[in-house]
Amino acid sequence: MEYENQYRLTPRPKYDCLLFDLDDTLYPVSSGLQRECGKNIKDYMVEKLGIEKDKIVELSNALYKNYGTTMAGLRAIGYDFDYDEYHSYVHGRLPYENLRQDPQLRSLLLSLPVRKIIFTNADKDHAKKALKKLGLEDCFEGIICFETLNPIHKNTVSDDEDDIEFLGSSVTRNDSLKTPEIFDIIGHFANPNPDVTLPKTPIVCKPQESAIERALKIAKINPQRTLFFDDSVRNIQAGKRVGLHTVLVGSSQRPKGADYALESIHNIKQALPELWEMDMKSEVNYTGQVAVETSVTA
Repeated sequence: MEYENQYRLTPRPKYDCLLFDLDDTLYPVSSGLQRECGKNIKDYMVEKLGIEKDKIVELSNALYKNYGTTMAGLRAIGYDFDYDEYHSYVHGRLPYENLRQDPQLRSLLLSLPVRKIIFTNADKDHAKKALKKLGLEDCFEGIICFETLNPIHKNTVSDDEDDIEFLGSSVTRNDSLKTPEIFDIIGHFANPNPDVTLPKTPIVCKPQESAIERALKIAKINPQRTLFFDDSVRNIQAGKRVGLHTVLVGSSQRPKGADYALESIHNIKQALPELWEMDMKSEVNYTGQVAVETSVTA
């Protein structure tokens, strides 16, 4: 009886789930993948969308700043393109050979006795390839990726949070619709007009709070009991606003909105030893293929 009472008094662990960004979070910026990804995006804008080369840098910076990703911004201002083609072009030529197996991180992740889920703006093929290169493909319960949050190609923006289409739904796209005019976002900021607002994007992605909330809903995650790791300050701050506990990765400086800051993901045990101070009998090990998209359910 004494043992039973002691067991009942054991404090509940603070976190039920760890939510990890992928790029520049689980591997260092020095890999060069992000730099090459940026180059590929600019090339796509010139070669596939016909945007003048001398406007690319200013335009892509404005889109990234105002929409979270250049892709989301391009769709917002009126460019229409196939999402799979875009991802294939942007990620297909990345130097994945720069990623190395990371047995130290693998050991750390597998020793953590809680749910672990990837949450990335990237597409599923890139996420699976990067995780395999790192030797981490069986360390996570699943992946919340671009396809999870954007299951169909939508030409319009809905303010209705219940207006969510999932893979397998019978939605027909009307390709006969005229291509909308391209919104001049550079001119918009050069000559501000208070009567003109930025167009919305149909793409759901971080750092939109609605994207984070949708990811939590899909994976049945309680934000109050979840630790969110990301290399982006604005993603971390958005996560904090929806109730997540947050960890900025890639800097020792803790900005507003971050509960912790890690120079490297490898410092996780030194910075957060409490993650291991749990009942190790509940240790979680994942085997086989990484579950992708909406398979990340409790």
